[in-house]
Amino acid sequence: MVMSTFKNLNLSKQLHDAIDELGFDKLTPIQEEAYSVIRSGKDIVGIAQTGTGKTLAYMLPILQEFKFSKQINPRVLILVPTRELVLQVVEQIESFAKYINVRVLGVYGGVNINTQKQAVAQGTDILVATPGRLYDLAVSAILQLKVVKKLVIDEVDVMMDLGFRHQLTNIFDILPNRRQNIMFSATMTDEVDALINDFFIAPAKISIAVSGTPLHNIAQQCYHAPNFYTKVNLLKYLLADKNEYSKVLVFVSNKKTADRLFETLEESFGSETGVIHSNKSQNYRFRSVKQLDEGINRILVATDVMARGLDLEKITHVINFDTPNYPENYMHRIGRTGRAEQLGKSILFYTEKETAAKEEIETLMAYKIPQVDFPLEVEISAELTPEERPKIAEINSNRSTKTDNIETAFHEKKEKNKKTNQGGSYLRKKKIYSKPQTRGDKSFNKRNKKR
Repeated sequence: MVMSTFKNLNLSKQLHDAIDELGFDKLTPIQEEAYSVIRSGKDIVGIAQTGTGKTLAYMLPILQEFKFSKQINPRVLILVPTRELVLQVVEQIESFAKYINVRVLGVYGGVNINTQKQAVAQGTDILVATPGRLYDLAVSAILQLKVVKKLVIDEVDVMMDLGFRHQLTNIFDILPNRRQNIMFSATMTDEVDALINDFFIAPAKISIAVSGTPLHNIAQQCYHAPNFYTKVNLLKYLLADKNEYSKVLVFVSNKKTADRLFETLEESFGSETGVIHSNKSQNYRFRSVKQLDEGINRILVATDVMARGLDLEKITHVINFDTPNYPENYMHRIGRTGRAEQLGKSILFYTEKETAAKEEIETLMAYKIPQVDFPLEVEISAELTPEERPKIAEINSNRSTKTDNIETAFHEKKEKNKKTNQGGSYLRKKKIYSKPQTRGDKSFNKRNKKR
């Protein structure tokens, strides 16, 4: 039987009441497919796009069979790649479990670990964590993972991109062997596949739509621009329409570009603009996201890594200022708009060098992004960033690399600088009258004393 609504599931009254209050009615495909598999206790790998309700997909069956316990150590461990995602998942679980007696705790790096140690020591049922901070707590012996029954790894492909493979392996080593592994990802990469082969036992695989399939409710278009500063001019031109572009995410490929773009946009739009990437402090990142979410800002510049940690409502536009090198990242970016069946818009900027990456995106999606003519009102800039400037080959110099005369680079010390510390007059006198080592030394001291 196809379960299209939550009413079709044999959920507890407490779960039904919480879901009704959240306004959820229909199950998403990943929620429908994953429910019975997770309830069976089998390992599972779920592949689904961002914004498809993955958190509820794994939490619904877990909470349905959850029983009250007074034990201190967590029974469910959820690993996510970023601090923002920790807070988001904790908040969502608390809303799902509003009428269930369950303790949920989130831990992540960048804050005082002692405070988190105290929270862990008080006990928790479900622990949501980033890999690094979890391992730090585990090796400190404050956190015991010996009773973990279910391990959930969310956004595992991002963890691989961030270099968490080694930390994940260390965590697997200290977890009990008898556990259920639940993994969710937006894409299946070679590294993700290797992780599954190493640590999962005959997992059931659920794939809900291909990650490259364009979302039907997102209108896509693209502009060709020759360089960074022309892209800036085009972006400023578009953002000038505040009614149309009222809540915009601008994605770039790295932190340096994010800061450079933010500085140029701030000149034109001032406090309407924010920026978020991994080098920014935790408080700054939270504040930037909150200000966009509450409408204080209308423009947020973000990197790909941050794309997975953002769950913002009513984003009108996602602008891909840089064309991502990996086609899957394009889908993660544009998935920030068009949420919950709302209409969204995505715009891609690409240079000549980024044409190949754009074509890879179109191949993956089996969809050609409509091209828009470059506006005549926008200035084509001749200015180039340091990365865009042509590399000039260094000319070999005739300078000798011999070091025969290297001593000429030094000068003789002045007389006053040749003095060494003798320890003061007291120590110098003490040295003269020190205990003689031989009889000859005793005679020498007597002669010096007569002087």
